[in-house]
Amino acid sequence: MQNLENTQYFKVESEPEEGARLVLSTVYEALTEKGYNPVNQIVGYIMSGDPTYITSHKNARSTIMKVERDELVEELLKEYIRNKGWH
Repeated sequence: MQNLENTQYFKVESEPEEGARLVLSTVYEALTEKGYNPVNQIVGYIMSGDPTYITSHKNARSTIMKVERDELVEELLKEYIRNKGWH
């Protein structure tokens, strides 16, 4: 018989920190190859959550959907701070 007084703990392992960086790089490259403005398209996706902002070329759309949008923002902000030398 199962003990129903205890709560089970389930943790989904998040993508490694390199995951968001690699995803952004892959998506940026695919958008550029298709002639889109990658900054505008990625911002559109992050703001709306609508995956149609991202091309399906090189599986970029399905790739970007594997990472939470807040993780993408976090990676972009970290890189911006690093480049500004604010750390």
